[in-house]
Amino acid sequence: MKRWILALAAIATATAAVAADTWPARTVRMIVPFPAGGATDVVARLLSQKLGEAWGQTVVVENRSGAGGNIGGEAAAHSPADGYTLFMTSGSIVTANPYMYKSLPYDPTRDFVAITNVASGPQVVIVNPDGPFKTLKDLLAYAKANPGKATFGSAGVGTQTHLAGENFAYSAGVDMTHVPYKGESYAIIDVMGGQISTAVINLSASINFIKQGKLRALAVTSPTRSKELPDVPAVAETIPGFENAGWFGLMAPTGTPPEIVDKVYRDSAKILASDEFRAKLAQQGMAPVANSPVDFAAAIKAESVKWAKVIRERHLQTN
Repeated sequence: MKRWILALAAIATATAAVAADTWPARTVRMIVPFPAGGATDVVARLLSQKLGEAWGQTVVVENRSGAGGNIGGEAAAHSPADGYTLFMTSGSIVTANPYMYKSLPYDPTRDFVAITNVASGPQVVIVNPDGPFKTLKDLLAYAKANPGKATFGSAGVGTQTHLAGENFAYSAGVDMTHVPYKGESYAIIDVMGGQISTAVINLSASINFIKQGKLRALAVTSPTRSKELPDVPAVAETIPGFENAGWFGLMAPTGTPPEIVDKVYRDSAKILASDEFRAKLAQQGMAPVANSPVDFAAAIKAESVKWAKVIRERHLQTN
């Protein structure tokens, strides 16, 4: 009996190895839980192109937006665990949403396996360039004098940009009204149009508009100024100690063969280590991370504890 067990185990191992060697044999889809143009989408499209080149197969980005990323999260979680569905998530979807929402159509811990944190970067406080706010102090002075009248947009309830805005308002000691959208690109459009006062948006999603003069950047949320926007102060120059960052990571449905998970991680890490890819991320105000699946899973767990406390203390839970 023991020999049969060992033989079966050897066959299973060999079969898995063959599967990893021949994968992918067809198109791979990468689900993005936000609309095109947002930071998560930008990272996904940069990486998917390079992975497709490495694998000799097309990697299609599929935008499944809505409900603060939960629609895309559900679609990815319930996809076949055969390696042909990958999930590019923003941090909040797997660390904050479980505490922000009373019920979710997926369980981040149960339904996903971590692959790697692809990239991380700061947010930026943006306003209409023709509006009344020329500096961060202008915005904060208005918000303090008019509690609740200053509005900030986000990519949706519980998203990284929502939490960044809440963290900003809380740290500044002002009362601002949250206006959720189905993606940060929509919030950016309404800041441009003057429909909302501001947004604390991922730098990668707004940097081109800032450089084109379509948005005014008041401050970045990194501890120091961004190399891409050296003339824009850090929020910390006005609110000492303030820091906020977003990250974008690759996951797969639980049950995806470990050999395939490892291959996606190794190939992604190789791409992220290249000077070309690092330069592309830097242009978006981001930096590569490329941690291992084990380290990525541990980081998600640690960050979840932090957001659980913040959401509970700020009473941010929603239906």
